[in-house]
Amino acid sequence: MISFFKKSPNYYFVVEHNEILSSKNLKVLNWLFGDTELIRSKLIKGIFIGPRKEMTTPWSTNAVEIIKNVGIECIQRVEILIKDKDEYDVMTESKYIDPNENIFRVSSKPDKIIFIDSIEDYNHKEGLALSDDEIKYLDQVSIKLGRKLTDSEVFGFSQVNSEHCRHKIFNGEFHLDGQKMESTLFEMIKLTSKKNKKNLISAYKDNVAFITGPEIELFTTNKKDSPDYYEIRKIKTSISLKAETHNFPTTVEPFSGAATGSGGEIRDRMAGGQASLPLAGSAVYMTSYPRTSKSKKWEDAQIKKSWLYQNPKDILVKASNGASDYGNKFGQPLINGSLLTFEHSENDHNVGYDKVIMLAGGIGFGKEKETKKKKISDGDYIVVLGGDNYRIGMGGGAVSSVNTGEFKNKIELNAVQRSNPEMQKRVANVIRAMAEEVTNPILSIHDHGAGGHLNCLSELLEETGGEINVNNLPVGDPTLSEKEIIGNESQERMGLVIKKEDFYKLKKIAERERAPIYHVGTVKENKKLIFKGKEKVNPIELGLDDFFGSSPKTLIKDSTITKDYKNPKYHQNLLIKYLENVLSLESVSCKDWLTNKVDRCVTGRVALQQSVGEIQLPLNNLGIMALDFSSNKGIATTVGFSPVVSLADEKVGAKYSILKALTNIIWAPIKDGLSNISLSANWMWPANNPGENTRLYNAVKSVSEFSIDLGVNVPTGKDSLSMTQKYSDGLKVLSPGTVIISAVSEVSDFRKVIKPNIRSDQDLELIYINFCQDLNLTGSAFYQTLSSIGDSVYNTKSAQDIRQIFKVIQELIISNNIFSGHDISSGGLITSLLEMNFPNTKGGLSIDLDQFEEEDLLKILFNESPGILFQINKSGKDKLINNKIEFICLGNSIEERKLKIKFKNKSLNLDIDHFRDSWFKNSYLLDCEQTSNSKSFERYCNYKNQPLKFKFPKNFSGKIPEIKFKKNIKAAVIREKGINSEREMAYMLYISGFDVKDVHMTDLVSGRESLDDINMLVFPGGFSNSDVLGSAKGWAGAFKYNERAKKTIEEFYKRENTLSLGVCNGCQLMMELDLIYPDKKENHPKMEHNDSNKFECVFSSIDIQKSNSIMLKGLEGSTLGIWSAHGEGKFNFNNENINIAAKFHYNDYPANPNGSDHSAAAICSDDGRHLAIMPHLERSIFPWNWAHYPSERNDKISPWILPFYNARKWLDENA
Repeated sequence: MISFFKKSPNYYFVVEHNEILSSKNLKVLNWLFGDTELIRSKLIKGIFIGPRKEMTTPWSTNAVEIIKNVGIECIQRVEILIKDKDEYDVMTESKYIDPNENIFRVSSKPDKIIFIDSIEDYNHKEGLALSDDEIKYLDQVSIKLGRKLTDSEVFGFSQVNSEHCRHKIFNGEFHLDGQKMESTLFEMIKLTSKKNKKNLISAYKDNVAFITGPEIELFTTNKKDSPDYYEIRKIKTSISLKAETHNFPTTVEPFSGAATGSGGEIRDRMAGGQASLPLAGSAVYMTSYPRTSKSKKWEDAQIKKSWLYQNPKDILVKASNGASDYGNKFGQPLINGSLLTFEHSENDHNVGYDKVIMLAGGIGFGKEKETKKKKISDGDYIVVLGGDNYRIGMGGGAVSSVNTGEFKNKIELNAVQRSNPEMQKRVANVIRAMAEEVTNPILSIHDHGAGGHLNCLSELLEETGGEINVNNLPVGDPTLSEKEIIGNESQERMGLVIKKEDFYKLKKIAERERAPIYHVGTVKENKKLIFKGKEKVNPIELGLDDFFGSSPKTLIKDSTITKDYKNPKYHQNLLIKYLENVLSLESVSCKDWLTNKVDRCVTGRVALQQSVGEIQLPLNNLGIMALDFSSNKGIATTVGFSPVVSLADEKVGAKYSILKALTNIIWAPIKDGLSNISLSANWMWPANNPGENTRLYNAVKSVSEFSIDLGVNVPTGKDSLSMTQKYSDGLKVLSPGTVIISAVSEVSDFRKVIKPNIRSDQDLELIYINFCQDLNLTGSAFYQTLSSIGDSVYNTKSAQDIRQIFKVIQELIISNNIFSGHDISSGGLITSLLEMNFPNTKGGLSIDLDQFEEEDLLKILFNESPGILFQINKSGKDKLINNKIEFICLGNSIEERKLKIKFKNKSLNLDIDHFRDSWFKNSYLLDCEQTSNSKSFERYCNYKNQPLKFKFPKNFSGKIPEIKFKKNIKAAVIREKGINSEREMAYMLYISGFDVKDVHMTDLVSGRESLDDINMLVFPGGFSNSDVLGSAKGWAGAFKYNERAKKTIEEFYKRENTLSLGVCNGCQLMMELDLIYPDKKENHPKMEHNDSNKFECVFSSIDIQKSNSIMLKGLEGSTLGIWSAHGEGKFNFNNENINIAAKFHYNDYPANPNGSDHSAAAICSDDGRHLAIMPHLERSIFPWNWAHYPSERNDKISPWILPFYNARKWLDENA
């Protein structure tokens, strides 16, 4: 049955149900949907856009679960229909004319098992990307078995043995220019780990690489299957690093492609060893030019194309939306990344990122003793955690291994996955529970990615064998064949092996976390892989060797082809025009449009993210995550790449990529220096085009040799070697051969990290160090704006020289002799000089360039040779001289807001604020594509007029309060599925003297927890139920429509010796449940979408108002920095008088990120006991949490500890 609910004239819910909806159910649905009208008709008139009928959306999956959690069991699907929508995405949506009760009806039935007569024909029909050798091999397997292979076996082989999964080129034998190469690509990369293995634990043996980490405090509970109190214990850690690319899916369907790329990379880090924990992510986007402005002549110079799926501008916006949305909802901060746009045609050779690059990288940690998987044995249980199977991602591994546009649109579409980050969060919570056990019961674990169940489970069983019952796998689409159930790439699933006796405990934890769990098979030590189905014939029954043990070795032949790229002509008197052009390139210009929509504070352990300075601009050199809340030890991560340089010289370009990563990570105090840094190398190359395999080989060899000489290793990486896009008119565009280097290391004390904003101190000198032999313009942003690449690249300095520079800079950082620092990257020296001034409101620089042995001013200013700029004191400069480091003294800071340049008796004065606007403008143009209600223009006008302002409480000492209380007071942190901020909240309560209990909503619903002995209740932030049906609506429904939970919360709020706090999602919950002003009922304040209609993340100032709030007592009149990260943070007071406890310091966007009535940031109850606040005070506790902290203070903790301490003191007296 189908029912339609009208929300507005153009917005409808369509509900599929298997029983007639009662009046009671309709009332509940009306509340959930937000005051809708039930259409008493079997159809609705008009043209509507909605999801494809065969594709249940993740949104629907969450909505159905919410509805079931409030007691309505008959709902099967809920989707949204939009009437008269002008544009829609044909990849994910369909047009419905006068939709009726058959809107979701799919008449097809599951296909039966098919025996394949001709593997060659089947390969072509299904787009399996099997080579001729592989087809011959499978024919031989068929002969050996004495039977035809099934469709599942052939399909499965194509996925498991695809280039995407098996890296056949990297493992292949190269014959170049008629000579056999001594080493494979993989052998050269692995050699770095053999030569430089000082910090290595695991390399190229697992989903991630592991390097040694420090001893830290693990803040967790002892029991994971029931409510329990947090405690601290010490563990020795290992650091995980990983980077994945999701290029083909992002080209075809940008939002889902990038979202699932981020999700897959997170799952990789969850699957390391016996299980490990993801901490933070990074993202890199590379597309062709987005054509945001007609003034960019270099874009107009490009050949015209009919884009295959999406244009570059839409890809950039949608892909970054997808990756951001996934991390935001999962609860992983994205703290680092980069962006490049490029295309070029010369001598009938077309290059450009028409097939885009989307890299998702990340860092995490685990227990050192559990970084290697354990041996599994006969009888062990095979378990799958996660969501249902749908007909999505079919053949993703194979289709990703060929040129985009080579297969039919339908095949490429079916190979794109869909994301459900909230489901992954549930699964991650179960994995976290196991990983935090003193003895982790997981023996082996693998993520579901390319190849689905098939690849995941076969890799778990590749040493033993096993038997999987297909009937035990969850099915969300009843029309799926067994081949599709086995091979689909539905996301958010993990496969693991445990002992039979540990299954019950795992199941209890999964049920508590609302994570679906399935016992799907058993380990068999018979070297066979068997998937048993419903029919007598098994869909898969093969020996492991047949399946992926004997695939033919790939032979790669190629020869050197030299491409000559011309140098452009330029004129010295056009410097200002050139600078304006360079500052408008996506790779150079402000990335605020990327960072303002991504959570950069979740976990409360972000020690350094993108934005810096009193004017928060994304200019930091690297990202750092704290490993715990107390040790000041962390993990640094950076990226580097140089593909345009590589077009002219792939060997030097590969080395530049390493140096660009190192000149970013150098600003953190690295434990044990350069030799403790590990790299991830991700290779995106248009392989199998003439000359490109040779170039790839040269680049890999260069990375290998340079890494070995530097003393670093490359223990992880990924390749994507089908970076070619074909168009229907015959045009072929090659993406530039690209290696993206991610650098990762342990940080000894992240409080010493150097930031790029210039210090106003004329006693400090600004120093320039070039890591190369000369000044390089080839491949530069400057040349890009002249529609050129260039023909000559200057090599790097020797590895020995670079090691010495790195060593000395590290010593200067640790000894506090460096005060600001920045790398030289896109845009060159002139851009870096300006960027160091952009985050400030005052002051400038005076520099003298006469020490350069170069007559060409433009070459000096726009050169992009990897290098560094930094401010240093006299003793630091002496150390440089004593260590024979080559450097140039550029100048000093000045009071005037100018960049003053002297060169050869000439002078140039640049207005810093003018060029900052020029630099910010391109961000504004892209922000227009994602932000509503002209808020992007407001951001452009206001960003520089809203510097951070602070006024600390007079009685605040900056010391952690000493805990001396008379009573033991218990606090509970309540979480629902999708909540992601419970740990940082619990820790702040813990250090304030509370006994802190972890309570899940399932504990309240089941009656496991009554809250009878709890005096402090906290609802933390996150994305409960992925914000489906509105922020906190599903969470509130679990309280309103479950008798036990409803009674528990009502009894708590009746007591007068209690306090409560709701932050972000928890604040939204308090509004939905009318907890602050219960007497106001329908006039209770509510939360609405931000005025920008998008998620906003900002570090801004809020003013603490005079109020009766118990928690904010003594903070009145203060102005404090605080993180905000939300999509529905706008208070609507319904014209009521409300006790406003805190306001945003500035009324206007973006410092006020949501447009709340009266700029409200927090409100409190009439008696002051209950506080609801949208910004995250629990993520702003330590000075290192703040994106900008007063440099004159030396605090151990920020003033945000005081609300928690106030609560503890009040309860000690009143509980």
